[in-house]
Amino acid sequence: MTDWAIYKPLLTALALPPVPFILLTLVGARLILPRRGLGYLFVLLGLMGLWFSSTQVTAVWLQQFVLKPPEALRGEALERLEQAGRGANNGRKSTRAGAVPGAVPQAAIIVLGAGREPISYEYGVSDLTAPAAQRLRYGAWLSRRTGLPLGASGGIGWAQVGGNPGPAEAEVAARIADQVYGVPMTWVEPHSSDTRGNAALTVAMLAQQGVAEVVVVTEAYHMRRAHRAFVEAVQTAAVAHPEWPVIKVTDAPMGFWRRTERPGLDWLPSAEGMARVHLALKEWLGWAVGS
Repeated sequence: MTDWAIYKPLLTALALPPVPFILLTLVGARLILPRRGLGYLFVLLGLMGLWFSSTQVTAVWLQQFVLKPPEALRGEALERLEQAGRGANNGRKSTRAGAVPGAVPQAAIIVLGAGREPISYEYGVSDLTAPAAQRLRYGAWLSRRTGLPLGASGGIGWAQVGGNPGPAEAEVAARIADQVYGVPMTWVEPHSSDTRGNAALTVAMLAQQGVAEVVVVTEAYHMRRAHRAFVEAVQTAAVAHPEWPVIKVTDAPMGFWRRTERPGLDWLPSAEGMARVHLALKEWLGWAVGS
């Protein structure tokens, strides 16, 4: 763990909207008296930034043209995984780190963490956040569709480090996958705190068991960075452990953002638009700094 990583949530919040545009507006307001033209320009730019950083049209544009996610897992790619899963071991059971009895599966479906609640007031136990639950739902569906075993990667996020935050996210996901979807998890990686950690620890866990392919499940906006992290983890593992198999990385993006049926509304600020633009810019920032 690097010391600076603990401050990632704070630094991200300060670097992303609406904070920069609020500061720009305040600076413009301060400049109106001594330099009226420049002051009004700053105020206008700040307000325009606040507006467009809260719209669905901006979020969709960022996803398509800046983050550039791959296509959904369909057609021949999905058929190939179905063929690979036909001979998968039907008697697999949940485990945290060890190999399971039976034949080694050709591929593993791994759901990346997206956050969890230490305690849910409704259920009285730890629960996944909405994005994490959506990832798990798709991963469980994909496991049923292909017959490939399911796993999850995620420990305690940097924003929750310290104190007694409860069980790791992957452990919560394993419980929900079994109880809600009836899909027991073959792999549970509970120690990573970010995407690079997901990749490094998952690749090591799978490679030691002889798994040849990892199908990575995450949102479309996050898929490109996750793919890069897994490819780099595979390359690092190949150098450090030449006896391990070189794992193939397959993308399984979900949760694509789309324009609504009433395009005019996409240009208006909304809570959903603001949240998605924030996620997209956060993702771009993570890609730019190589995290």
